[in-house]
Amino acid sequence: MAKTDVTYASYLDLPRILSAQHPASDAHDEFLFIIVHQASELWLKLCLHELEAARELIIADDLAPAFKMLARVAQAQRQLISSWDVLATMTPHDYSLVRPHLGTSSGFQSAQYRLMEFILGGRNPDMVTMHEAVPEVAAKLTAELDRPSLYDEVLRLLKRRGFAIPEDVLAPDIRAPHVSNDVVVKAWAEVYRHPRKHWDLYELAEKLVDLEYHFQRWRFGHLKTVERVIGFKRGTGGTAGIPYLESVLKLGFFPELLAVRTEL
Repeated sequence: MAKTDVTYASYLDLPRILSAQHPASDAHDEFLFIIVHQASELWLKLCLHELEAARELIIADDLAPAFKMLARVAQAQRQLISSWDVLATMTPHDYSLVRPHLGTSSGFQSAQYRLMEFILGGRNPDMVTMHEAVPEVAAKLTAELDRPSLYDEVLRLLKRRGFAIPEDVLAPDIRAPHVSNDVVVKAWAEVYRHPRKHWDLYELAEKLVDLEYHFQRWRFGHLKTVERVIGFKRGTGGTAGIPYLESVLKLGFFPELLAVRTEL
């Protein structure tokens, strides 16, 4: 029986969501700045929900529903990418009125962004340090570092399917980023050369490539928006700003899935 006391606003908890914007200045564009970042955190929450579930399905070798989840993450990433276009309507003058009120806060401190990186395999234990003031957040990030990443589980699946994945790849230092391995490239080359024979693995590989492609587009959009709005100033969180954002563009998640394209 349908509940008659549930409304659109109550179901979505809109009073709390729509009252969660607390500008610290009279600057008109601070409202934009807050909304864009809050909306991005909601999209990241959805991405994490889907990635965590997809990983469990990959462990269970139940790939069909995992494909839907991974495709949904890619679409959510498109929303994250488009958010930079909205934020880029803020001019340097507009941002100069907001920046003094940000203190040391920074998107660099987004725990959900960092958790998404960790799940995909972009791991750096030093990034947990900035979250130690909130023990439950630090604990969640540390717990993710202590379990195989999404890509680790994909490589274990390849092994179970009969591919010659080296043991040192299957039992790495899981707190460290994945390092490209020539044997893994050859395994993926076999999948790509015979897609009909390995169709679900072929589709899984392309779903992963989509995730990395969109993640790098998001990083690039971040870089160009920062460049447009604040130039080469240091970030509010203490990062080097543009040089830091340029450096992370070199960090990928699934190196063999890009390397295999050269092999074919």
